[in-house]
Amino acid sequence: MISRRLLTIALLTVCTIPAYSMGDTESATAFNAVMGLLELPFLGIALVFSFLNAQALKGGKFGKGMSYLAWGFMVMAVGHLHMQLDYHFGINIFNSLLGVTGGQVAWFLALVVTWGLSGLGFYQIWKVSKS
Repeated sequence: MISRRLLTIALLTVCTIPAYSMGDTESATAFNAVMGLLELPFLGIALVFSFLNAQALKGGKFGKGMSYLAWGFMVMAVGHLHMQLDYHFGINIFNSLLGVTGGQVAWFLALVVTWGLSGLGFYQIWKVSKS
């Protein structure tokens, strides 16, 4: 019953975003800012549970795949926190530490690491589940 309610709320939220965004741009910008901030606690929860699952699987074949996923989520969480700091406060950590070009390269590498770790994790889990 709870899952149906959550699914209904999620669907209503997703379906109303375009309608809400079509109004004045100031309201849409405020809505996007709130949604951006709301993603951080949920990303944190997903990160905690991904590491807890990896630990519970005790490093076995599934645990190895889950560990790769968890580390990929960690890099993604840092990237999303960076995006929110830049959006809300104008603080671009990568550019401040590495310069504009270095910051862009670091951002690209973070994306590649996130995708690579996630892909490797899913591949490990898929490989084990086939056998």
